[in-house]
Parts: sequence; C-alpha cells; structure tokens
Amino acid sequence: MSTTSPLQHAIAPADMAALPRSPGVYTFRGEGGLPLYIGKSVDIRSRVMSHLRAVDEVRMMSQTRRVDFIQTAGEIGALLLESRMIKTQHPLFNQRLRRLRSLCSIRLQSTALGITPEFVSSSSVNLGATPGLFGLFSSPRAAQSKLKELARQHMLCLCALGFETSAMRGCFGLQIKTCLGVCVGRESRAQHDARLLSALIDSQVEQWPFDGAIDLVEVAGTWVQKHRINNWCYLGTSCSKANSDSLPVFTQASDFDLDSYKILVKPIMLGSVTLQPVHA
Repeated sequence: MSTTSPLQHAIAPADMAALPRSPGVYTFRGEGGLPLYIGKSVDIRSRVMSHLRAVDEVRMMSQTRRVDFIQTAGEIGALLLESRMIKTQHPLFNQRLRRLRSLCSIRLQSTALGITPEFVSSSSVNLGATPGLFGLFSSPRAAQSKLKELARQHMLCLCALGFETSAMRGCFGLQIKTCLGVCVGRESRAQHDARLLSALIDSQVEQWPFDGAIDLVEVAGTWVQKHRINNWCYLGTSCSKANSDSLPVFTQASDFDLDSYKILVKPIMLGSVTLQPVHA
C-alpha cells in the first residue's frame, strides 16, 4: 500500500485518541453514521493510522466523519465479527466478505466405469456435513473451470470427467497431449482416477468434526470470550466483560458460511485453539 503524509479527514481528535492498541473491529462512518468501511486488526490504532496514510483511499477518508471500534479478546474473534458486520451492514467501500447466495462444490461418484465428478450446490447438500466434497466455488461455472484447469495440469481425460462425449479418437486433451489416453485404453481407469483424486485432495472440504456446537475460547488477561460455532458457522459470542451468559444468535446453524469456514478450519483442525463442548 502506498503511503504519504496523513490524508484530510474530519475524525474528531478524541475519536483518534480513543483507538486502542489491541485486537478488534473498526468502522469508518460518514454523514449520518453511514458505514463506509469495516476492518479488523490485532492493533486497531496502528491499522486505522495506516488508512490515513494510504493515497489510494483518499475518496473514502474524505467522506469519513468518525471512527468507532469494538475490541475483542483475540484475532479470531475480530475476524469473525468483521465478516458478520460486513454481511449485515453492507459498508460502501468493502467488496470482499460479501455473502454469497449459493456455493458450489465438486463431489466424486463411484460408477461402473470409475470415479465421475458432479457439481453440487449448497441448496442440495449440507456443505459442512457432507463427505467427499472438493473445493468451494461461487458458481457451477467456476467449479467447472477449476476442474478443467486441473485436467490440463494433471493430464486428466475430458471424457472421463464428463466434459466430452467419448469418441473413437478420444478426447480433445488427447489430441493436444494433455490426456494420457484413458479414453482410448492407453491407461487404466484406476490410474486415471487415482490421479484425479490426487489433484483434488488439497481442496477437500473438511467435515464438521463435532456432534454439535462448540465454543472457541479466547482469553486476554481476565477477559474471556467464547465464540459459538456449529457446522463451521459463527453463531455469536458470549463475553465475560458483559457480565452475561446470553449468546446472541446471528444465523441458523445449518447455514454454511464460506468466510467463517476459511477463518476457522485451519485452527480447529490443527488443534491450535481452545475448544469447549456446549452442554445442552
């Protein structure tokens, strides 16, 4: 990000002075409190100051009238809260983390001929609970494009993948030497399918590994926050500072959210966070 001297803005000095050097979410607001931009950082003050030096953010900062913030006990809480706030408040200058109406994935089916990929949507399968899914895409077209790209990289057959009808001369990939020839019997279907699985394995969608909801716990000194998660979906946060055991519910547990999945899958699967079961 290009930087220079601080940009012109109308944020009150008191607002700037109140910015903490701790994790959380910040919101730039325009006239009438309109949310212009929502961001997160492990150091709110430092991140806000970097916006004020970014020459490519002149338009946003010239419209900013104030900045407010919500502190969190840790970085994961900040990431989850930022994602949720962007989806519900629709700030003018945020483009990423917008909610996708539908997601698509690749599922492998076993048939008499071998393994055949199909494209499934979040309206027909539960993405967080269905085994054997690979990749998360914004549309069937995006999923198909990715599979064709993998076919070129791993010399897979377009006929075997269902993109072309089998013919005596083989698939188009065979003609341009990007297929090893399963379509004309030059290699076995088992060899081809093993290569297909190898090509997809890094993009496998992890199944939710618990029977129900869990709390992901973050602690800062005596401050404890518990983020409730189910099926990779962020449900809300209980906070010891609020002196309340209530848990605000933002969405239904059955709704799979791509951004929450990306935030949570690595720390949960690697066991690098503190988790607690939720007792009924």
